Amino acid sequence: MLVIYVSPKVKAKAASLAYGCSYRLHTPPKQSLTFTLLRSRSRPRSRSLSTRFPLFRTITVIHFPNPNFITGNSFFFPMERFWSSSGVNKNKAMVEHLQNYGVFRSKKVAEVMETIDRALFVPDGNAPYYDSPMPIGYNATISAPHMHATCLQLLEENLQPGMHALDVGSGTGYLTACFALMVGPQGCAVGVEHIPELVSSSIQNIQKSAAAPLLKEGSLSVHAGDGREGWPEHAPYDAIHVGAAAPEIPQALIDQLKPGGRMVIPVGSIFQDLKVVEKSLDGSVSIRTETSVRYVPLTSRESQLRSV
Repeated sequence: MLVIYVSPKVKAKAASLAYGCSYRLHTPPKQSLTFTLLRSRSRPRSRSLSTRFPLFRTITVIHFPNPNFITGNSFFFPMERFWSSSGVNKNKAMVEHLQNYGVFRSKKVAEVMETIDRALFVPDGNAPYYDSPMPIGYNATISAPHMHATCLQLLEENLQPGMHALDVGSGTGYLTACFALMVGPQGCAVGVEHIPELVSSSIQNIQKSAAAPLLKEGSLSVHAGDGREGWPEHAPYDAIHVGAAAPEIPQALIDQLKPGGRMVIPVGSIFQDLKVVEKSLDGSVSIRTETSVRYVPLTSRESQLRSV
C-alpha cells in the first residue's frame, strides 16, 4: 500500500532516484511532499493510525520539497505522476496546476503560458497538456510544460518589454513565442534551430498562435542554423535559453550575452544540470546550478540525424 502524506518540514537535500546522488534543493512556497511506502501482513479492524503503523514496514522515504527537483525532462520520474489523473485537458488548467504545485509563482509567466496554447506546438497524436517531454521528430523533443515555466521564471527579469531574447534549439517554436510576447513589439525574440523542417513547421505553429502578429511585424523570427554559434545579427541578448544539453557552455553564447544578461542552459551528458549564467555589467561571468535535468544533447545537425 502506498501512503502519501504532507510533511511541514522542508529538507535541503534528497536522494536522487536517478543515480543515487544528492542534489541541493530550493525552498518551495508550499509544504514538502513526503512519500512513504508501507506494507502490512494484515489489516487491523479497529486500530488508530498510531497503533497500526508499527505493523507496517517502511521501505522507502523520499522528501521532494519542490516538483522542480524531479524535472519533466527527467527520464526517471516525470512530473505527470503528480496530476496525470486530474483531468488536465485545457491549457489554462495546465498552467494552474503548475502554479498549485509550486513550479512557478510569476503572474506574468502564467499570463504568457495561458495566452500561448501549447496544443498548437505539440505534434498531432500527443496529449498537449501532459506534463512530459514529447518527441517532435528528427531526434528532438519539446520540453515538459513545467520546464518551460521554470525557464520563463528564471529569465523573467531579462524578458522585459524592449529586450532581446535568443532561443537556441527552438524546436516547435513554443518558448520562442512566449519570449516574443514578453519582450513585446519593441523587443526582439529569435529562435535558432538546425533542422530546416522544424524551422518551417515552427513558423506555421507560431502563425496559428497569439504571437502571429509579432512574427508578421518582424520582432519575432526563427532561423535555420547551428545554435551553438548563437545568432550574432541581433546580439547582444538580455536572455538566452538553450533547449538541449551541451557538454560545456559554448563560448559564442557567453560572448553574445549582454552585460546584465542571463542565460539558462542544461550542461552535461549522463549527469546534467540546468545552469544559470549571469554576466555582470563589468563583463565578468558567474555560473550556478539550478537543478538536475535530462535533455537531448546539443550537437551538430548531422549527429542528431544520424540515428533517425
